Amino acid sequence: MIKYKSHEEIELIRRSSLLVGKTLATVAREIIPGKTTAAIDKLAEEFIMDNDGKPAFKGYRGFPGTLCISVNAQVVHGIPGKYELKDGDIVSVDCGVLMNGYYGDSAFTFPVGDVKPSVLKLLRVTKECLLLGIERASIGGRIGDISETVQLNAEKNGFSVVRELVGHGVGKHLHEEPEVPNYGKRGSGPKLAEGLVIAIEPMINMGKRNVRQESDGWTITTADGMPSAHYEHTIAVTKGKADILSSFEEIENVLKEMKIEL
Repeated sequence: MIKYKSHEEIELIRRSSLLVGKTLATVAREIIPGKTTAAIDKLAEEFIMDNDGKPAFKGYRGFPGTLCISVNAQVVHGIPGKYELKDGDIVSVDCGVLMNGYYGDSAFTFPVGDVKPSVLKLLRVTKECLLLGIERASIGGRIGDISETVQLNAEKNGFSVVRELVGHGVGKHLHEEPEVPNYGKRGSGPKLAEGLVIAIEPMINMGKRNVRQESDGWTITTADGMPSAHYEHTIAVTKGKADILSSFEEIENVLKEMKIEL
């Protein structure tokens, strides 16, 4: 059952979501060649705890990390570990925070050093898919309006959309109804009504859409070994434009300081 949020609940979700953005901005400085994904994860956990939050992913269904860190062909749910980032990698970092009883959830894909222009295009288009999808999240619409917009923009740019993983409602639980697929038909799915809070999270592959699960039981990887990108915002459907509760602003300021352009 879909649970619509009051103004007060949306503000609590915003607080958690903004802490997610600050966490991603903090680790952005450490997404550099030679840094292990375990070190990045440790930094994120300390930052969240120091700011009165709780890492939402750690222990969730047994997941061992604070962050899901997925490199290159890894789509989502990568487990932080000994892997050292290399020049030319792309790194999708998904973060969730629980604070004051409500969750926030957001993700960003970072380039490491000198990344091929074709791969940078994948990042730009995936983020564009997210923002275009958010524009469709208005009262009276349907989830399918978001889904079709994401799919059409990805495919017109020559990329493919992962079907097996979807966005979701956010609130007192990390994953709530409704599901928010990144493919579909306009006018289909649950209605978008005031107070609906959802995480929209396009997962876009450079090659074919097929994925497989690694033997660790978590990591999802493209079946053809081609790169994948992932961006995510938590939003609330309100009167007028959707209210984006998470933020990329501090992340992008850090990237500018590091002279990294997407």
